[in-house]
Amino acid sequence: MSYKNTIEFAQKLDAKDELRKYKEEFHIPLQKNGKEHIYMCGNSLGLQPKRTKEFLNQELEDWAKFGVEGHFHAQNPWMPYHEFLTDSYAKIVGAKTTEVVAMNTLTVNLHLMMVSFYRPTEKRHKIIIEKDAFPSDIYAVESQITHHGFCPDSSLIKLKPRNGESVIRTEDIQDIIEKEGNEIALIMLGGVNYYTGQVFEFEKITELAHLKGINVGFDLAHAAGNVKLELNKWAVDFAVWCSYKYLNSGPGSVAAAFVHEKHHNDNLPRFAGWWGHNKEDRFKMPDDFTPITTAEGWQLSNPPILSLAAIRASLSIFDEVGMEKLVSKSKELTDYFMFLLDAIESDRIEIITPKERGCQLSIRVKNGNKELFDKITQKGVIADWREPDVIRIAPVPLYNSFTDIFNFYSILKQVL
Repeated sequence: MSYKNTIEFAQKLDAKDELRKYKEEFHIPLQKNGKEHIYMCGNSLGLQPKRTKEFLNQELEDWAKFGVEGHFHAQNPWMPYHEFLTDSYAKIVGAKTTEVVAMNTLTVNLHLMMVSFYRPTEKRHKIIIEKDAFPSDIYAVESQITHHGFCPDSSLIKLKPRNGESVIRTEDIQDIIEKEGNEIALIMLGGVNYYTGQVFEFEKITELAHLKGINVGFDLAHAAGNVKLELNKWAVDFAVWCSYKYLNSGPGSVAAAFVHEKHHNDNLPRFAGWWGHNKEDRFKMPDDFTPITTAEGWQLSNPPILSLAAIRASLSIFDEVGMEKLVSKSKELTDYFMFLLDAIESDRIEIITPKERGCQLSIRVKNGNKELFDKITQKGVIADWREPDVIRIAPVPLYNSFTDIFNFYSILKQVL
């Protein structure tokens, strides 16, 4: 498409957008002057769907009406409530319904998965992760390495780009797998790197790792609800994700996990809890733990219903739209965004996000000067600053428009 950097052109693109009506489904934060903020921070916290209140109120009413009997008699019974999310999650991450479960928080799930999939030996004990992975992931894998009696200095391989580059090349990951594969127990990457916005080649990396007997897991915090995923087809061993970014479930909401069906009957080691016990005799309170033979077998406790209700509200929108349309619009938004940013003649900024991306674009600011971020914030942009030098911008296809992107461009250009 031939783009133009005019507001009229952006408005024409919006007029053709079949998803434009969904912006009305969300609460957009207002500035002090009453105008809407330009909200570009869905990669950190998604906006609240207006239907969330209805979903939450239903559970509050049923709690008041039924008390404990709500587990069975609520309009949406609480006992199986987490199962109401299963079909939606399976579609979003490309899995079978038996492979996904809503539970816990992201880092808790990561630890639970590593109990099962990081089983180091004296010979095979290394983990591969990005050097600039989200800190919580690094803390988690380092603590797992230490817990097993190894040293992160020798057991943790941190991937980094080549000198002068911003993203990690798949061929460099392949080289490490080939050279050190017999010593590597686990590859644990962010599906979309939180800092650069790079989308990793899930299928190729998984295939290369499995040839060496290496387990593969992904943190999908910035991928779920953002990019096309086919976890079952790619034979990824496990994945974890939060629900409050692109999935719009509210701050700190319940996370989720994927365990490939090939592992459901492996009798893997795990940390057990009663909600993961076989449903048929869970309430008979048996002494021995018998896990459910699906991803649900990794559950610990019954989940918080109010949080699940908020997730379910958002997922109902994903069910209506579908990931295919969301990914298609996301590409159109970011392509137009790149065109506009390229039109700005300034040596103060650099786009470090590659073509393999979701809806996040990372703008590196020369010398890490946060003043630029502060100025666009003052002019009504809600974005995200990440140390030492990046402004993260995420035009989310459910509630951001081409006009939003043009208005952001105009503010950035003016400030520069």
